Amino acid sequence: MIFKQFTKPVLLALCFTVWGLSVKAQGDPAKGEGLFKSNACNSCHDLEKRLTGPALGPLLTEDTDDKWITKWIQNSQSLVAAKDPKAVKIFTDFGQTPMPPFPGVSDADAADIIAYVRAGHKKNEEAKAKAPVAAVAEDKGPSDLVIFGLIGVIVLAFIIILVLNRVIGTLETVVSKKGAVLDAEEVEAEQVDRFATLKRMAKNKKLVFFTLLCLTIGGGAWQWNILWNTDVHSGYQPVQPIKYSHELHAGVMKIECQYCHTGAFKSKNASIPSLNVCMNCHKTVKQESPEIQKIYAALGYDPATAKYDSTQAHPIQWVRIHNLPDLAYFNHSQHTTVGGIKCQTCHGPIETMKEVKQYSPLTMKWCIQCHKRTEVNSKGSAYYDQVLAAHDEIKKGKKPTVAMLGGIECGKCHY
Repeated sequence: MIFKQFTKPVLLALCFTVWGLSVKAQGDPAKGEGLFKSNACNSCHDLEKRLTGPALGPLLTEDTDDKWITKWIQNSQSLVAAKDPKAVKIFTDFGQTPMPPFPGVSDADAADIIAYVRAGHKKNEEAKAKAPVAAVAEDKGPSDLVIFGLIGVIVLAFIIILVLNRVIGTLETVVSKKGAVLDAEEVEAEQVDRFATLKRMAKNKKLVFFTLLCLTIGGGAWQWNILWNTDVHSGYQPVQPIKYSHELHAGVMKIECQYCHTGAFKSKNASIPSLNVCMNCHKTVKQESPEIQKIYAALGYDPATAKYDSTQAHPIQWVRIHNLPDLAYFNHSQHTTVGGIKCQTCHGPIETMKEVKQYSPLTMKWCIQCHKRTEVNSKGSAYYDQVLAAHDEIKKGKKPTVAMLGGIECGKCHY
């Protein structure tokens, strides 16, 4: 009797439990897509291709242990620390790059994400299976009609050439006979009339003087302009090996100049950024771009395995745009840090350029004009603090040394 009383409630509870687990295991792909994007899973994972992490579609389709996948999503490093063989293998295969924990993802959320991945992978596989395969045409070679047609065209062209040669010969004969009839005296008179106007103009001294004066002034101005612009390359815009758009990175995305050109604020040279700076973003962003593929090739990087091959690496042959002569000393940090000058003052609206060009002439006159109109702000500048300290030493009767004015800095001699 007691067993019968408990049989029905127990069976009913088991049925509800199994039903709840089945509903939970199914998940909601639509909610899963939102969770996948809101948790930035797509920054490291793709459904079909390998990024920083594995391709999730094939992985979750083959692996049906949803409880283990849920634990991996919530805290993968706890499984690695526990020496779970599956977790350790994934962690090792992907360069021991730790996946951040997601404690806020509940078991139900994880089920939704898993459902989204599996549904998306299944949809992609079905699309591939339905894709039409282009039929390969059978190569039967050229037909007899085409061959005889070409022979006929060649014969016709040969006949036309013969006819044209006969016509040209006849016309040349007619022209030569007509020219022989002309009187030599009439030809001489015609030549005299042709140059009569020029001879009259040559006798006009005022006209000759004015013409020579204009030629002298114009030639002198032309020569002066050529000499003045020697080695001035304003507008110089060479084609670079990689199409890098400052308009996109500095303009649209608002990336600061010093993120790439780190030397502009602390050394003489602004420096060309290494490709490792590009890889901070493009290890996962725009992998399919042909220009990004050039970066991968230069680094010997394989995006499929996320590994580098140093034997395949080679430098990028960038073309220098802004080039001062060796006799000119220019220090970027002195102008940007001490002078507070913006990059656009010399390089122009760099944030609007798809391809960089030389904006300013960079001549001595141009630099001197800038120095004449730029005010000096000595407040809070370490350089001017040194100068003021040296003046104070002079007022006290002491003799300042060159070192006090920065004379032992490396850049004073080595540049």
